[in-house]
Amino acid sequence: MYIDQANPRDAVAALRNARDAREILRRGDWAKVVSTGSVMSVPFFALARAQGLPCHYIESAARVTGPSLSARLLEWVPGVHRYSQHKGWSDRRTWSYSGSVFDAYGPATREAGAHGGSTEIHRVVVTLGSNNYAFRTLVEGLLRVLPHGVDILWQTGHTDTSGLGIEAVKFLPAADLLSAMRKADLVVAHAGVGSALTAMRSGHTPLLVPRRRVRGEHVDDHQVQIARHLVDRGVAVACDAEHLSPAITAAAASQCVATKIAPQVVLHQDPPSKVNRLLRRRRHAIA
Repeated sequence: MYIDQANPRDAVAALRNARDAREILRRGDWAKVVSTGSVMSVPFFALARAQGLPCHYIESAARVTGPSLSARLLEWVPGVHRYSQHKGWSDRRTWSYSGSVFDAYGPATREAGAHGGSTEIHRVVVTLGSNNYAFRTLVEGLLRVLPHGVDILWQTGHTDTSGLGIEAVKFLPAADLLSAMRKADLVVAHAGVGSALTAMRSGHTPLLVPRRRVRGEHVDDHQVQIARHLVDRGVAVACDAEHLSPAITAAAASQCVATKIAPQVVLHQDPPSKVNRLLRRRRHAIA
């Protein structure tokens, strides 16, 4: 079942989702609740813990230096098991670390013949994700630096591209976007976790351009942290929109990423007596 999308820090949507959470939890025989973050996890977890259900919150890999607002609120809900995808949360002793989704990827050497056998850029995929914030500065920056005549797929979400002379699509099915990336010489993306992971899955070292809060491109500057983190891992190239250049695009096109086996996050186990009771339940609620 799907519930309405909630934008970051949208209190009205959180209250609306609380109504849906109450109904879902009331009519199901649930074993536990697991969430990978977002506004909707708060009402689900608060209500689930009131019913005595085990709850596991895995913070998004987007949060490099500390928890999101939703996660900080859940620190006040007793009994919620919390997991970080970054090791550096030394001041957060109630959080566990068991790995990151980024562990599945590492830098690699581009083989001869990959993407046409050179770093020349003929096909480009640009993705701005699906959030509700515009990012016109990225589109304008790329139009300044990409060679004339390059075949570009623009996936622009909620960004207004009127007057820019490009053909853009708001949203693409995930499979279609991945397929387009695999055929491209260069992938440029906002520094969102989903877009970065899709690019790396396609074998690309993405050129990540973080959204900036000061320009109203996101609720905060966590995309700057994501970009820096992935650059440090050697699986991305990053720069701000105003600093885009042919040298930066060429650097990203000349590198690639390989998929490797990643450690799996291990959820805390409940006491044996509770586990025995829970084994009689068959379904899981996922917020």
